Parts: sequence; C-alpha cells; structure tokens
Amino acid sequence: MEAAISKRTALVGGGSSGIGYAAAEHLARSGHRVVITGRRADPLESAATALRESTGSDVEALVNDVSDPDGAAAAVKWVEERHGALDVLVLNAGGPPPGRILDVGDDQWQQAYELLLLGPLRLARLVMPRMAARGFGRVLFVTSSAVRQPQPDLATSVVLRSAVTAAAKLLARECAAEGVTVNCVAPGATATARREQILENRARTEGKSYAELDAADAAAVPAGRAGRPEEIAAVLEFLASEAAGYVNGTVITVDGGRTETI
Repeated sequence: MEAAISKRTALVGGGSSGIGYAAAEHLARSGHRVVITGRRADPLESAATALRESTGSDVEALVNDVSDPDGAAAAVKWVEERHGALDVLVLNAGGPPPGRILDVGDDQWQQAYELLLLGPLRLARLVMPRMAARGFGRVLFVTSSAVRQPQPDLATSVVLRSAVTAAAKLLARECAAEGVTVNCVAPGATATARREQILENRARTEGKSYAELDAADAAAVPAGRAGRPEEIAAVLEFLASEAAGYVNGTVITVDGGRTETI
C-alpha cells in the first residue's frame, strides 16, 4: 500500500496558504507527489519551498487560474506530462468577497461562479474518466459549513457552494464502480486569512471591533475556538486514502460542532 501511494500524484488548489497549504503538507507527508496551484506566482513558489523543507518531498508549484476557461486543461496537461497521471484532486479556492445577497452585482456573481463552480467542474470532468480507467481516483471539494447553515453576509459562497455540493453528489455516481470517489469537506470557522477578511467586513458593517467579533464567533462554536487548517487537512488526507474507498458522495463537516442541523 505504501508503495502504491508513493506513486500517486495530488493536485491541490489554493496551495499557497490556509487549508490548501495544510492539505498539501499532509498529502506530501503521507507519500504523495504534490503539486500546489494558485494564481500568484510568488506566494506559490514560497509555499512550495517551505513545503519541500518541512516534508522532505519534492512539492511543485503550478501557476494556474481555475476560473480561466483554459486553465483546467492546461493544469491537467502539465501534471500528466510530468507525472503521467493525476490521482487526487483537491478543489480548494479562496472564497469570494463577503456580501449580502441583494448587494452582490452581476459581475461578482459571474466571477464567483467561474471560481467556485464552473472551474472545478471543468477539472473534475477532465480527470474523472482518466482516474476510472486506472481504477483509482479521489476528487475532494472544499466547500463550507455555510451550505448547511447559511450566513447572510456570505451570499455568493452559500449559493454557489451549495451548487457545488449538489454537483459533487451527482459526480459521485459516475465512476464509483471504477474506484473513483467524490466527496465534500465543509469547514466551519477556521483560522485563515479568509476568516480574518470576513470578520473585518463584519466589523466595518456592524460598527464593532474585530476583537469583539472574533470572540463572539469563537464562543458560538461548541469547541470554543476556530479550527486549525491542519484539522481540515487531516480529513482531506483520509478521504484521499485507500481506507476511504467506501466513503463517497457525502459531506463531512469540520466545524467544532457549530452547525445545528441533524
């Protein structure tokens, strides 16, 4: 099993920071060849260097924009030319700007649609048949616990990641018999730059201090704190493994118990 895993290649979106970086680190430590991708070259290269140092693995950086119509094909071609196959796809992208649903304009909806839904679907559509032909594949969408417990000031994320969740459920039926699973991981409040952006926006709109909102947000979590990126990454690492072969078409919420739905 270890020998098989060592030959597997993972492509991790948003790998320069936050959950994407933590996911890349976990996958590299478990023996995967890892390619991190994102839109900005300097942070991506810095992250790849840090990951190589921390894991001892040859983590690579690929500058690519998932929202670009040509981005998916370019990314898959790059990975396959270097490594022959893509086995694990972690579809993780930074969230769009906060905003309530009546305040989001058409251009913002279109940009978020390309980033969160259409771009990831292009990648999944390309790689899943190839995974099925090899008898193994893992497609992992990083969404949000807000798809189960909507937050009014995260309208684009709630609406489009709900659509992503539905798409993942349909995709999970397509190649399951050939060893390809599709799942969603839905983080709650996590200590990343994204959470800081959300709280800063709320501080401006509500006229409260960041510290006050930070404390209130943490207090609303039964665990009493925001999650750590590595806690989300640990779930992604499991879902990417052989052991998770019978976990398919589901959403695993990682939110310290905050989501109130059953």
